[in-house]
Amino acid sequence: MKKIFISAFLIGTFSLGYAQSDYYNDYRRSVTDVNWQTVVADLLLSTTQANEINSLNRRYDNYDGWNRVYANNPDRWSTDRYSELERIMGRDKYAKFKTKYYKGKNPVAVYNSNKNNDKRYKHMDKKAKMHKGKPHKNK
Repeated sequence: MKKIFISAFLIGTFSLGYAQSDYYNDYRRSVTDVNWQTVVADLLLSTTQANEINSLNRRYDNYDGWNRVYANNPDRWSTDRYSELERIMGRDKYAKFKTKYYKGKNPVAVYNSNKNNDKRYKHMDKKAKMHKGKPHKNK
């Protein structure tokens, strides 16, 4: 019984850690996938705004720092980050940023949809459709 409990505990611990590292990878991509010098130049941001964005991008440069803040709610990073970017840029310039880099969608929604479109489970949808029976007709 002890072995089963310990095994379940370890599996739960490592799977939670893996899931949170996926969130951290999304966070890092949100920092590294954008050329921030180009954003600053395109949106004509001030030096103060550029410095605040650079500071925001350096805030969690390792997993441990990020995990201390977001361990209980790893989904929250995107809301925090993009609301802070909107505060720094201003509403109008942030809207232009979203249009150019996220096709007008809210970046939080983009990362949440990516999380829900995990390629490992794509094949399950096809199998579920194949096994559905014909709908019953009401008489």
